[in-house]
Order: sequence, then C-alpha cells, then structure tokens
Amino acid sequence: MKRDYKEAIVYQIYPRSFKDSNNDGIGDLRGIIEKLDYLEYLGVNAVWLSPVYKSPLDDNGYDISDYCDILPEYGTLDDFKELIAGMHKRGIKLIMDLVINHTSDEHPWFLAAKKDVNSPYRDYYFFRKGKKRRPPNNWTSFFGGSAWEYNPETDDYYLHLFSRKQPDLNWDNPRVREEIKKILKFWLDLGVDGFRCDVINIISKNPDLPNGKSFLPILRGKEHYLNGPNIHEYLRELKNDVFAHYDMFTVGEAVMITPEIALSYIEEGRDELNMVFQFDHMAADNYYIKWFLRKYKPKRLKAAMRKWQSALSGRGWNSLYLENHDQPRSVNRFGSLQYRAESAKMLAAYLLFQQGTPFIYQGQEIGMTNAHFTSLSQYRDVETHNIYKLGRKLGFTHKRMMKKIKYMSRDNARTPMQWSGAENAGFTEGDPWIEVNPNHKEINVESSIKDPDSILQFYRRIIAIRKEYPVCVYGSYREYYPRSDKIAVYERRYQDDCLLVAVNMTGKKASFKPPFDLSGFRLILNNYAKDALELLPYQAKVYYGKAPK
Repeated sequence: MKRDYKEAIVYQIYPRSFKDSNNDGIGDLRGIIEKLDYLEYLGVNAVWLSPVYKSPLDDNGYDISDYCDILPEYGTLDDFKELIAGMHKRGIKLIMDLVINHTSDEHPWFLAAKKDVNSPYRDYYFFRKGKKRRPPNNWTSFFGGSAWEYNPETDDYYLHLFSRKQPDLNWDNPRVREEIKKILKFWLDLGVDGFRCDVINIISKNPDLPNGKSFLPILRGKEHYLNGPNIHEYLRELKNDVFAHYDMFTVGEAVMITPEIALSYIEEGRDELNMVFQFDHMAADNYYIKWFLRKYKPKRLKAAMRKWQSALSGRGWNSLYLENHDQPRSVNRFGSLQYRAESAKMLAAYLLFQQGTPFIYQGQEIGMTNAHFTSLSQYRDVETHNIYKLGRKLGFTHKRMMKKIKYMSRDNARTPMQWSGAENAGFTEGDPWIEVNPNHKEINVESSIKDPDSILQFYRRIIAIRKEYPVCVYGSYREYYPRSDKIAVYERRYQDDCLLVAVNMTGKKASFKPPFDLSGFRLILNNYAKDALELLPYQAKVYYGKAPK
C-alpha cells in the first residue's frame, strides 16, 4: 500500500549540535532555519527534530519540564513556527521527538507530586514505600544503578527507568493520558507532521511492580515493562483520539523488540504506529547490550537486517538507520577509517536501497567520525558518566572503561556538525558546549559540496535515485550469499523493474558472481571509477534493469 511516510527520506537533527546562530556555543532553532537550503540541497523531505522543549538538560532535553514551550537556549515558539513554515515551503515535513515515558523531576506535575501524598498529581508517577530501608523492588535503570530514588519529603521512592531526574509517568492513570493528548494536539495544530515516540514500548508497567528475575546491573525487571499489559490499549487510544484526525506519521523507538512483537504495533490495518526503530542490527558489534563489546562481523549486521526485511515484508514497514544521537558513528563501527570515504558510501548504498524509510543522522552524509576524546571530563553525556561509575564499582579498570566509552558513548554522535574547515567547524564563533572534532578541517560540508566525488554527493545521488525509481521504495527484497562475511548482495523487484545491490563490507578485494544475467542492466551507482566484477575494498554497486523471469 502506498503511503507518504514510505517515500520519506528523514534527516535527524540534534539541535544542540547542529548550528549556533547567536554564538553562545549552543545550536538553536534559528541555526536550523539558516541551514534549510542545505537540507533541500541534500534532497531529504522530512526532518526528525530531537527535543527542543523546556528542560533542565540532565539528559540533553529528554527530561522535559514544559511540553508546550521551547527551551530558551534554542529559541521561542515564534522561531519554531518560522522553522515549520520554512520546512513546509521547501516540501520538508517536521517530525517532533515525543518523550512521554517520563518527565523531568522539575516538571510542575512532579514538583507537586513529590511534596504531598494528597496532591492530584501524585498518581501521575510511581511512588512506593521502601522495604526495610531498601527500594520497593530490585529494578535497575537503563543508565545503571537502581531504578528507584528516595524522596525524603514523603519518605518513599519514585520510579525512574532512566536518570533519577527522569521520573516515569503512570499511564494507568487516565488523567495522564488526557494530558498527553493535549500535548499532541498542541504541536499538531502548530503544523507538526508526526512524532518519533521515545522508548514507546515501555510506557505500560505491570501495576504490581514485582521483582525482576535477572541479576544484570542494568535493565533488571525489564520483563515487567517491555511491551507491558496495556500498551496496545493506550496506543489505540492515542490513535483514535488524536492521530487519526491529522495527516501525520509515527515512528516508535521500541527497545528489545522482535519482528513478531513489532507487527502487533505496526501491521497494516492495525497501525498503532507506522513503524518502529529496532536494535537487532546494533548488536553486530556487541552482546545485545552495547557496553558488552565484541568484534564486528558483517554477517551479523546482514542477518539482523535480513530478519526484519523478511518478517515485515507485505505486513509492516521498516525503518532504516545506522546512526542517531544514541549510537556511535557508523563508519567507526561498520566501516573503516582507512577507507573512510569508500566505506561510508558503501554503508549508505547498503542501507538506503533496502525496503523501509531511511533515517540519516546529521553528519552521516559527510562521513563524520567518533569523538576524539581521551579524558572522561571531555564527555557530557549522563549515561556515559553513569556507566563509567557502574563499571568501576563492578571492578573494571579505568583503562577498560575508557575503551568502552571511546567506542560506544552517545557523545560520539553529539560533537558539533562540521560545516567548514574554519574554527569550531563553522558551528559557532563562541565556545562550543562540547568539543568540535579536530578533523573538521578535512571533513566538512563546505568542501564536500565542492567535491563531486564526496560522500555528500554520493548521498545526494542515492536520494535522487530513490525518488526516481519506485522499486527502491515498494520493491520486494531478496538476499543472495547470506552466509558471506565479506559481501552483501540483494535485489529489489517491483512490477517489471529490478535493482541489484552488491557491496563489499571489508577492506580486501572480494569476488562477486552476479546471481543472474546482468547484460540488460545499467550500473546506476558505483563508489569507484572501476567496474570489474571483482569488488574492491568497500566497493558498492547498484544495477537497474527489467526483472529477469
């Protein structure tokens, strides 16, 4: 079934690090407005904007103190309205980040709730008495440590699955759900085109809050809130009361989800959400929890992508991503710094021609790399510092924890966008809130625009091809050579059209035998000038022709 969101190419903006317009060192809405022509030049037709709401910034905006206003550091509601108008003028949709599992502990609801057991906001959250000076249960947070924080004002504890400054909302309270609907309508009435729903599959908890069975230092208790008892009821309520009345789409961040469970949210006809972000392919270099590292293997990445392509085919819609504000840079993880340009292009071709809606994270299109930090003090991310403390408490050495952080910290994706080779990469003339990567002199938008062979120009060609050939969007998916740990080959078919994508995922030459006769096909994309059947290091080639019988 044809839908606008299936044809979208989404660009994620992390506003704090995108572009600073007033030289205070912090990216802002007017900085984004300055760069709208760049987004149009790139060819994207939707933007996912990470949180810009009022917030004390314990978790860089994912701790919200006012859902219906803009953080002053980022601008004003008038700036936001101008941003929407500018995007819509250029045919670009705006997708807001929706953080409704938790609020900030500085939100007025929580400030009232924590002071008075009789407050009407008390049941907006999970407050429970402790057990013999211990928390109510043994749950641990995503960021490490107990998921409970003691509240001396009422001599009890409140639940926080993330930072202690992010208390979880109680969705079983119908008043909470009505508050959320008001927030949704506020932004949709301003012209927002949809929402990326943060950790949406954990909003419903087992009301008994029983102990977790695991002994892991993080995510203990997850079986009692992952895809919880009333999750579908609550999402159907949002859909029927709000979403169905607007021209919009939703993508839900769904932690630890399987394709089968995903379909219970996104199957066409059900459409509680239009698609989900899943994390299976993010385990290609770890043991499903990102801090438990293992050597990257291409066949693990391929297997995860294949699983989702196959399971959702004809039933639901995939999201396609390799980077975002929570993940390190893909060229460091799945590519090569030695072959940075070649591998970044290869990863772009491998990802963006699969079935699903592509999400490109700021800087990905120029091949930005992980942060250069060597000291813990250079990191700003609350998760990074919490994980470091937890690791040291568990007996890991400073050196080992720094190795983990250097590879996996969320700050790897949060260094400022590299616009030029000028001081501070053209991001700001002030003191940036987080250090700029020194390699901005070589890796930046300005030089990439001038270079016809740049990663940026390669992304532009892919985006143009996706728009020109419906097979890129609506074609079926079939993979060849699934056991190979060197090459990835797949075809897309739609009506009489066929694409064949062949990439080398290694730094060595790899043999490639086409799975069918390519004599009637055109090579429409190649990240090398050469066109031999042997694939050069990180080579990517895309062929187009009429589907063979």
